[in-house]
Amino acid sequence: MKISYNWLKQFLKIDWKSEETAGLLTDLGLEVEIVEKYQSVKGGLEGIVVGHVLTCIPHPDADRLKITTVDLGDGVPLQIVCGASNVDAGQKVPVATIGTVLFDKEGNSFTIKKGKIRGQESHGMICAEDELGLGESHDGIMILDDSIAAGTLASTVFKIENDEVFEIGLTPNRADAMSHLGTARDLRAGLIQTGINVELITPSVSNFRVDKRTLKIDVDVKDINLAPRYCGVTISGISVKESPEWLKNRLKAVGINPKNNIVDVTNYVLHDLGQPLHAFDAAKINGKIIVQTLPAGTKFTTLDDVERTLHEEDLMICDEKGPMCIAGVFGGKKSGVTETTNSIFLESAYFNPVSIRKSAKRHQLNTDASFRFERGIDPTITEYALKRAALLIQEVAGGEITSDIVNIYQKKIEDFAVFLNFKNVARIIGQELPKDTIKQILASLEIKINSVSDAGLGLVIPAYRVDVQREIDVIEEILRVYGYNNIVFSKKLNATVSNSPRNEDYKVQNSVATQLNSQGFNEMMANSLTTASYVQLSEMLKEEYNVTMLNPLSSDLATMRQSLLFSGLEAISYNINRKNSDLKLFEFGKSYHKFLSGYEEIKHLTLFQTGNRNQENWTNTQKPSDFFLFKGYVEGVFSRLGISNAKSVTVNSDVFSEGIAFGVGSETLVEFGVVKKSILKHFGIKQEVFYADFNWATVLKLMSSKIKYTEIPKFPEVRRDLALLVDQNVTYDAIYNIARQTEKSLLKNVNLFDVYEGQNLPEGKKSYALSFMIQDTAKTLEDAQIDKIMNKLIKNFETELGASLR
Repeated sequence: MKISYNWLKQFLKIDWKSEETAGLLTDLGLEVEIVEKYQSVKGGLEGIVVGHVLTCIPHPDADRLKITTVDLGDGVPLQIVCGASNVDAGQKVPVATIGTVLFDKEGNSFTIKKGKIRGQESHGMICAEDELGLGESHDGIMILDDSIAAGTLASTVFKIENDEVFEIGLTPNRADAMSHLGTARDLRAGLIQTGINVELITPSVSNFRVDKRTLKIDVDVKDINLAPRYCGVTISGISVKESPEWLKNRLKAVGINPKNNIVDVTNYVLHDLGQPLHAFDAAKINGKIIVQTLPAGTKFTTLDDVERTLHEEDLMICDEKGPMCIAGVFGGKKSGVTETTNSIFLESAYFNPVSIRKSAKRHQLNTDASFRFERGIDPTITEYALKRAALLIQEVAGGEITSDIVNIYQKKIEDFAVFLNFKNVARIIGQELPKDTIKQILASLEIKINSVSDAGLGLVIPAYRVDVQREIDVIEEILRVYGYNNIVFSKKLNATVSNSPRNEDYKVQNSVATQLNSQGFNEMMANSLTTASYVQLSEMLKEEYNVTMLNPLSSDLATMRQSLLFSGLEAISYNINRKNSDLKLFEFGKSYHKFLSGYEEIKHLTLFQTGNRNQENWTNTQKPSDFFLFKGYVEGVFSRLGISNAKSVTVNSDVFSEGIAFGVGSETLVEFGVVKKSILKHFGIKQEVFYADFNWATVLKLMSSKIKYTEIPKFPEVRRDLALLVDQNVTYDAIYNIARQTEKSLLKNVNLFDVYEGQNLPEGKKSYALSFMIQDTAKTLEDAQIDKIMNKLIKNFETELGASLR
């Protein structure tokens, strides 16, 4: 939000420097992020002075140029070469002196330098209107009033406005401060606390009167819950034209582009008082105005020339023939003010914040009006703001007030009643404030004291403070105005040391994240809100399990995710499209589900890998990532957490073209594998992606925090290799299990190092090459003992698997 300091000073007569004011606003909770200089003309016409053209003769070497001598008021005439056809002796003209910085239409600067033009020296530049930023004309130089003395600064002649603009990072709850009046209210409270008692000056509307009652437009509000208050008045005989400079400067300072005097006044009052307004061309209103909802599917074209399909809950401003405006959001094309408009119906209303927010988000419209309506404006100034705008329109566009004010306020919005306990104030703030100080702060915030007792105060909170409805909110108001920096802190430091378990969730996360990071993974954090249609990519996910937002920001962020897979694939697709295709990502996050028993959140750790294993360099050739490398990363997580009893189980997820799962007993720890190409195609990914999904709650439950260690064996291990010919359907897992059951104590490891299928083998057979590591930690093994173990292994392979040695 932008606040003009000059504009703010219309409400508070202060002479503080902008830095001091910005500091106080920040202390009050209206954080000033930056203070920018604003000039109604870029550069402020610095270096531009009024010159008197003494002589003007043709340039001897150029038909279109003239040589002038110009008096700048210092008695030393300067020679200036000028190309304007209308320059002549005796004129008063604006002159850019040597060193002056001017700006072109694109805002690019250039400096006036001494130079020669076709052999003649030129010591400045006589300027046209557009060269100074004072207009668009470039037909010739500006000719000024002859009464202006030579040497007068142009900035005083054209009344350049210099302003300072506060960029305030306003929090969404502070709807009351979304205007210059609201900011001035807060600033006044802060000034009073510092000992400066200033008056809050609000614009007078005492001159408002009805000139004649010739254009009455009736209003019918169908739903007072959606439009609790609605005001309007007609103004006739207006002239739609460009706004005066003071009005344009005010709007430009806060980032608003002026359009015409009627629209500019409505924008001015919005930023002045915080009350959105809308002007309808009265000639385009058929019959009376009806505030109502319309049937779903009704078509309506807005001011941006977009035809929109209305929702049955959209509140509309209509006439007897159809809709004219989406209430509180955006006007319609057919009823808008144009250059031919000579009478208007001016609307000022208070609309239901929830209704406006839903309509704005539904149609993806974010306007200054909807921004304020959906956060809650002041319902007490609706009529006042209307009078203020009507008087301003008469000032800048002429016209007469031609109707009484329509003021429909059947359901009054009441102030809030809160009881403030003095003990709670001291307990929460941590310091006992004087009761008089508390009362003074409350009064400066326009919070009325209804009753006083030894225990506390009965308060009435103004309706425009929608963020102050509880005792704790009032205490926060007292504290921010009193000043956080003014609270005294004890020099004594009290601390306790608590014993926390080693397997706390965040500690385990940190240890796993550190390991994955050291293996080349980058942590990602995706939005928990996602697209509802993603559930259609997996039969395991159901639309009825979706947790949907009642008021989504957009259709892409309308549902809580049921799986972390799709947000990860979005990130992978985004990176691949930007030439970053070798990725290792992990995320700790939650999925969200709606079951018959209620809502449930499930925490996950997910891993993603795609592309090549390592970056290309001169020592290594690039190799693509593969399933077994990814499996190693998964098993590495188990190793880090001391989970050694996980066994492979059937994978339940249908998102994998190839995949396995690890579990303990009936509980699944992780499912991982290669993501189906049909899913990858949905995200535009053409390369293989490996994905692992850990059930984090199960991992935490089964992890072991105990550290086990054994002495390094003193005796050597022995390796024996076998090449087994087995049937095609025999798996390595079957061989591994038989080997472990055959020799449980001395067999330390079994490793598959080659698989062969092809020529010179019987049909239906394949060859496994395996190594067996045998070791006795108490003595050196002898050949007879080793041979006995190997023979026993071979016999069991032959008996149970029908294997034979090659």
